[in-house]
This record gives sequence, C-alpha cells and structure tokens, in this order.
Amino acid sequence: MSNDNIFAEERKSGIVEYVNKYSKATVMELCDYFNVSPATIRNDLKDLSAAGLLSRVHGGAIANISVNFEPKVTEKQIQQMNEKKSIASAALNYIHEGDSIALDAGSTTFELATKLGVFKTLTVVTFDLNIATWLDQNTNVTIILAGGPVRKGFHYITGNLAINTIKDLHVDTAFMAANGISTDKGLTTPKIDTANIKKVIIENARKVVLLSDSRKLGAVSFVKFADISDIDYFITDFNARQEDIQKFEQADVKVELVSAEN
Repeated sequence: MSNDNIFAEERKSGIVEYVNKYSKATVMELCDYFNVSPATIRNDLKDLSAAGLLSRVHGGAIANISVNFEPKVTEKQIQQMNEKKSIASAALNYIHEGDSIALDAGSTTFELATKLGVFKTLTVVTFDLNIATWLDQNTNVTIILAGGPVRKGFHYITGNLAINTIKDLHVDTAFMAANGISTDKGLTTPKIDTANIKKVIIENARKVVLLSDSRKLGAVSFVKFADISDIDYFITDFNARQEDIQKFEQADVKVELVSAEN
C-alpha cells in the first residue's frame, strides 16, 4: 500500500472518530480539521457512507452509532492507547499506600490496574474480570471481585449479584469509566444493569475520579449513571475542548489534562 493510501485510510478513520464524537460534522468542519480540500472530504464521506460507517447528509455527515452501541473489549483496547496510558499514569497520584479503591470496568481502568504493582498494601474492588485476573497474576494487592453472571464478549460481571457484592463496600477512591460524557446529559453507558453497578460504586466512594480520553466528550449513550457534579476529578487528554473543560470546572470538578505517551 502506498503512503498516500495509508494517509487516506488514517484520515478516514479520523473522520469516523470525529463524526461519532460530535454526532455530526459539516464538510467545511472536516476540511479545517484535516487540512484537505472539500472534494477530498466529499470523496471520503462517500466511501465511508458506502461502508456503513456513517450517514452522508447534505453538507456533511451524521453518526451511525446507536446510543446502545458498546465496543467489545478487544476493540476498546486498541483505541487511543497512548492517551489511556498517560491517563492511567496520572491516576496513580490519586492512590496512596493502604487505600481501598474501586476500578470500573474498562480499558483505561485496566491500564491503571497494570500500574498497581508499586503498592504493597492496597485493596481493589472491581467487577472487571480482566482487571481481577491481571492483578492476581502480577501484584500482591487484595482483590474483591463482584459475583454474578458474565456479560459475554465484554469480560465483566453484571446483574443484581454484583450490586449485592459492592453495595456494602466503601472505598477511598473510585476510578470510573463512561461510554458517553456530556456536560448536559451526564455520564452514560449502554446497559441499565451496568449503570446500576456504577451508581452504587460512586455512592460508596469518598472521592470519584473519571478516567477518559477526550473522544468520549460530547457523546451520549443510553443510560445515565451520574451527573458531572458527582465527579471530583476528571483526567483526560489535551484534545479536550476548552468549553467542555470549563463546564466541568463550573461544576467544581478538578480537571487534569495529560499528553499522550509515545
């Protein structure tokens, strides 16, 4: 494949991410963002629409992603990996020796889990099988894994049994993930039972830290599990829009911006 074709594929992938993030985009927005001509963007949108990755409309495109959509674990693990690693590294500063913490299910919280071997005494509550397995095999931390049925393809526990495990456990810090982060609609996720688990974790935490790359900002999924005012800290990357950051700060959320690791 030639370099031109590689760059074209990278741009198309970027267009899909941009449209999914903001739900829609005009041709001129995309021209400015990717520094290419309107003709190039129109051709890209035609190809992406034919592939079913977005919907072409007059003057631009709209996202195809349903509010119920959730990428599987293997898909999440390859998205924005450098940003996730940086966010996880920054999150270590919110953990102290002897703490009890909760790790939400997710690829960024998994990255944080891989850095917890530096602690000698730490208790980790989670409903994510990948997190629990990695910690068991690579660290000496105490692990409390919620019980219940496994959501096939997503590697985490779900349902009322998980809630019953977690509801009486109070932690120093909860590290949360979200499929959608909207300053108006709050933090959202595709599944009702998953939202209920997240609510319990937040209610039982002394402080709550949201971990997410900026790609999730502006997105809205099916079920709300928290307002942004329920969050104490938000760690994201420098690609976050200033207007979003300001709204978090107006809700008394402390925002930390990080650069992507190379």
